[in-house]
Amino acid sequence: MSPEILLDPSVTSNSSDTPTRPFNQDQFDTYVMNTYGRFPIAIEKGQGCRLWDTQGKEYLDFVAGIATCTLGHGHPALVETVSHQIQKLHHVSNLYYIPEQGELAQWIVDHSCADKVFFCNSGAEANEAAIKLVRKYAHTVLDFLDQPVILTAKASFHGRTLATITATGQPKYQKHFDPLVPGFEYVPYNDIDAVKNAIADIDEGNRRVAAIMLEPLQGEGGVRPGEIEYFLRLRKICDENNILLIFDEVQVGVGRSGKLWGYENLGVEPDIFTSAKGLAGGIPIGAMMCKKFCDVFEPGTHASTFGGNPFACAAALTVLKTIENDNILQNVQSRGEQLRTRLRAIVQKYPNLFTEVRGWGLINGMEISENTELTSIELVKEAMAQGLLLAPAGPKVLRFVPPLIVSEAEIDEAVTKLETAIANKI
Repeated sequence: MSPEILLDPSVTSNSSDTPTRPFNQDQFDTYVMNTYGRFPIAIEKGQGCRLWDTQGKEYLDFVAGIATCTLGHGHPALVETVSHQIQKLHHVSNLYYIPEQGELAQWIVDHSCADKVFFCNSGAEANEAAIKLVRKYAHTVLDFLDQPVILTAKASFHGRTLATITATGQPKYQKHFDPLVPGFEYVPYNDIDAVKNAIADIDEGNRRVAAIMLEPLQGEGGVRPGEIEYFLRLRKICDENNILLIFDEVQVGVGRSGKLWGYENLGVEPDIFTSAKGLAGGIPIGAMMCKKFCDVFEPGTHASTFGGNPFACAAALTVLKTIENDNILQNVQSRGEQLRTRLRAIVQKYPNLFTEVRGWGLINGMEISENTELTSIELVKEAMAQGLLLAPAGPKVLRFVPPLIVSEAEIDEAVTKLETAIANKI
């Protein structure tokens, strides 16, 4: 099958209001576990920064699969790669050498502060791998015989496994899943004194802080960027106390921030960092990267059947090379500035409704005032009615994470739709 077949206009454009695959919601609700509060539309196809539902309605996509569809939908380079790779070889497992995995790992190492890469399938798995690496490092190198502790931030989000929801500093994600995994403590984000106090309080006997795990920008916690001075001081504290510094870049990495990696916005390098979401543009893959000195994994200590298979690695390598070769980071920076400027104008127009706009590149949040009853979910629903897909980041923050290929005209179109949605809610 050639890429041209997959890019047939009848598949990738809104050529008809008649759905090609009628959606059976009764079937869905009967057989699919009810684990998501889904919005009442069923998406059928996409192209670029646009999606169409099964009723033929068109949407401008500023969710991008939750910061995942890096190159948008149906990008020719990604279509060509996955079409070729699925015919050539899609999976063999890590019992054997996988050339595509080696190529992807080298690209990441050549374009980051990392020396080694471990591949898995999701952000939660990448963070789980980082947690396991820290614990083994603590027991075998630092000789913490009993209880190595990992500090994480309040309002953070690190995944849905038992260890990563424990690492997540939001009790709502942990409810009813206790007993939680021991060895985690929480501190306020961007508060260096809280970090110092926690290290001092924990450092007793064989219970010590082995690592600090943070997002360079908190995504689910309200799109809150890290402060440069905080991270500079944090890096110094980690160096002085033999503490590993981990960055969770699952949402903010792979160009989303306007830099290839989120840590580049902060002037420091982590010892370990993780990636997933946008790494292969929507093909499931995760990665945990580390510096050589803390690479204590060996055969049998950690593994993944699907991790780093030829299909996912080929897709990821294409995404990364396209970002590099097509100057997409410049587009992220320019379109991000444009979006923030337009959103700040809305904040100035409605000072009683909104408080601020914050973010990096094309991950941005607009905060709704606590003094209004309006919620992010209500605005998301109204924007959807106008043909604009947005995501909440908590009850009072609208999140904007379009594909990194979004155009100037599409930014303007999205803000115009948002302005109509706001006017309809006030």
